[in-house]
Amino acid sequence: MSQHPTRSDRAWVATRKGLFELRRQGGDWQIERISFLADPVSMLLPPQEGGGMLAALNLGHFGVKLHASDDQGASWREVATPAYPAQPDGVAGPAWKLAQVWSLEAAGGTVWAGTLPGGLFRSSDFGASWQLVDSLWNHPMRSEWVGGGADVPGIHSICPHPGQPGELLAGVSCGGAWVTRDDGASWQVQAQGMRADFMPPELAGVENAQDPHRIVRSPTQPEVLWCQHHCGIWRSGDNAASWQEIKAPVSSFGFAVAVHPQDADTAWFVPAVKDECRIPVDGALVVNRTRDGGKTFETLRGGLPQQHCYDLIYRHGLDVAADGRSLLMGSTTGGLWASDDGGDHWQTVSLTLPPIYAVRFG
Repeated sequence: MSQHPTRSDRAWVATRKGLFELRRQGGDWQIERISFLADPVSMLLPPQEGGGMLAALNLGHFGVKLHASDDQGASWREVATPAYPAQPDGVAGPAWKLAQVWSLEAAGGTVWAGTLPGGLFRSSDFGASWQLVDSLWNHPMRSEWVGGGADVPGIHSICPHPGQPGELLAGVSCGGAWVTRDDGASWQVQAQGMRADFMPPELAGVENAQDPHRIVRSPTQPEVLWCQHHCGIWRSGDNAASWQEIKAPVSSFGFAVAVHPQDADTAWFVPAVKDECRIPVDGALVVNRTRDGGKTFETLRGGLPQQHCYDLIYRHGLDVAADGRSLLMGSTTGGLWASDDGGDHWQTVSLTLPPIYAVRFG
């Protein structure tokens, strides 16, 4: 890998009213194209080698739809939608009906989709067909999963291992971190060390009860994973065998986390007031950055609103480009900010977009 990757000059923003494609011109980001105008886009897979993209739409009465592009978003066509098997009679719990595609990732020719209510799907033909990962769906412990912010549990984080084909970690709200090392044939929960303060004290350490909000893996040191949890921040340096809590300034509550693509010790978080409020602390939007594996943090404020700000950053609302310096951050209030220096300084791209669900670099 290059020591100084070329910066990315394209990005996509999935919002409640469409998918916005951005292009950087000089030092500024500009909206170049809008797809699915007025439709909620819950998640996207940015261009892969060859230009293929996927976009997940949540059309309410008309259900969840998936669209694919072969030309980096210039045109789109509807493809298959993940579907659950018929729910057997007498099976309790939420209906086996797709409510949302919450995550999309690709690795080794396979596209993975995480959904509400807690299904993991795979496609080997870029969305033309999908297969439910039955081994996880039928796991006896899945019945213990519960909804976090949603009424049903969901898979929001999918972390393939870049050096070990067949290994993948899935983050579940609320159900902890689940790992397969045999291409989905078997699974085990690996959330040892996380703590769910919303549970009774004697159950706070139960691995299957954890509510990770977002989990990301270091591309260059894949044994390192970062987790923004409902109850704090955790880091694993042993490929999820154990997790250690990290204390951050301002607040350790939040939803988003991003890890530097070349430096596993550098990660960014967006702190907030938890539970009933879910707004920036003291009405000031900031980003916490560590560059030493969580031993110390810097709180970055330059260019971000510091008064009367009530923007929340969702799980997928923060992304870092391959250069490790360019960041984008989008909020529930339609604010979008960019940084070209690792978060030291931010510039406002827009304050009038629809609510933002996800941002991804090209």
